Amino acid sequence: MSDDDRGVGMVRPAAADELLRFYDEALPEVYGYLRRRCEGREVAEDLTAETWLAAVAAVRDGGSPPLGLPWIIGVARHELVDHWRRQGRAGRNLEVLAVAGGAGEDLDDPWEQRLDAVAAHATLAGLPGHYRQVLTLRYLDDLPVPEVAGLLGVSVHAAEGLLVRARGAFRKACAGGGRDRA
Repeated sequence: MSDDDRGVGMVRPAAADELLRFYDEALPEVYGYLRRRCEGREVAEDLTAETWLAAVAAVRDGGSPPLGLPWIIGVARHELVDHWRRQGRAGRNLEVLAVAGGAGEDLDDPWEQRLDAVAAHATLAGLPGHYRQVLTLRYLDDLPVPEVAGLLGVSVHAAEGLLVRARGAFRKACAGGGRDRA
C-alpha cells in the first residue's frame, strides 16, 4: 500500500468527521476567546481561522492530543502570541489590568468601570508591544509567570523583570495620562 493509499498528508476520514464535529462545538468558544483579546472583529476572525488551520495540521500530522476545548484554546493562545509578535499591537478588555495598575478608585459604578477599562486600554495601547504582551498574559489571561515566560520564549527571571518594568510603565502612563514608549 502506498503512502497515497493510506492518506499520509491528509486527515483520515474518521478523524476529519471528529474534527468537524469538534469545530461546530468549539468554534464559538475559540472565537470568543480571541475576540475578547483582539483589537477588532476582523483580527479575531483571522486568528480563529489560523487556529483551526493549525488544529487541522496537528491532527493530520498526528501530533495533537485528544480533541478538547483546553487544547484548542491553547492553540488559539499560541496564535494570539504569534500575532502580537508579528503586529506589535493588541487591544484588550482591561478592567482587571486597570485595577491592578491603580487606574480605578471606587469601581462600584458600572459606568466608572467602563471608563477605567477604556482608559486602561488606551494606556496599554501606548505601551511597547512586549509590555502589552506580558501584562495581558499575566493579568488578563491569569497565567503564572513560568507559563508567560514559556509563551514569550524567555527565562522565568527575564519574564519577572519584564513584568516589573511593564507594571511600572503602565502605572507611570496611568498617573501621567501620557504614553510611555520605554
